[in-house]
Amino acid sequence: MKKGFTLIELLVVITIIAILAAILFPAFSQAKTAAKKTTAISAQRQIGVAMMLYMESNDDRYPRQDSCAEKSSLNPDLNANPFSVSGAGCQFPFYYRVNHFSWQKYLIPYVKSVPLFEHPLREKDPTNWRMHGQIFGSYALNLGITGGSDTNAGLNAFKAFGQRISFTGGTTSGIPDPSKAGLLMEATVGNISVVATMTDDTKSPISELTAYPLAVREYWRYKMMDGTAENCVNGTLGTQPDPRKVAAGGIIVGFADGSAKFLRAKEFLAKTPTKAEIFNGGNYSFGNDCSNFAGNFGFTQIDTNLDYPLWGFQRS
Repeated sequence: MKKGFTLIELLVVITIIAILAAILFPAFSQAKTAAKKTTAISAQRQIGVAMMLYMESNDDRYPRQDSCAEKSSLNPDLNANPFSVSGAGCQFPFYYRVNHFSWQKYLIPYVKSVPLFEHPLREKDPTNWRMHGQIFGSYALNLGITGGSDTNAGLNAFKAFGQRISFTGGTTSGIPDPSKAGLLMEATVGNISVVATMTDDTKSPISELTAYPLAVREYWRYKMMDGTAENCVNGTLGTQPDPRKVAAGGIIVGFADGSAKFLRAKEFLAKTPTKAEIFNGGNYSFGNDCSNFAGNFGFTQIDTNLDYPLWGFQRS
């Protein structure tokens, strides 16, 4: 007669399986994250190369035009919609608009693959994709390096912002060290496709201003580190990378020379000036450290004579 397992033996086996699962599952998860991180670094490099090819064809100038192009939506489901410069498509919703919020359109001729712009460790915002055909929440273009434009004649509500010319001139040759300047970064700030700019609120007219990158350590701290909005306001926590914000413990940065590298959150923050350094005693005139605002921040004074090449700053 065949003898079966006793209850004790079954419990022992189940316990061993549970222990092994507890040990192995985190390892599998870490391996999966590492693989996706490697894929994201490769994608950043390909995007960087595409940007360099674009610039070779455009006199070394980063794209910042604001236009309207029929059937240009990144979401192919929207390209059957009617075309209107001043109505739906290039006003609201924006599926045919070509500007910095849909900067991937500039590079499509050199990439020819929309999925390449989707970060494997992040999910693109479904509302922006479904309504505007824009990829938000993936890679973000640093407008402080490229500059930006809101000049489309069909977009009168935005036209007042005009041209925002990068403080480096909007060219690779204007950047002190392109191999260290962050052109593309993971979108850790809400659902965005760009890294916000800062401009001098004392300057006029606002239709053409010099744009500086949002290089403020206090601002980025809670976009990467642990803590809620309340912690940010109170200045508590904020010392360890938050896996909900930075899945791999940091972000991948695509540099202006076409290279890409993973930077741990603490390393990224160390390469970013503090508020006291960059504003030299001044402050934001719009927004705050705890804001997820993704537009243009204002200031009243700024000091760029700093040694922070990640942001295009080099001490003279």
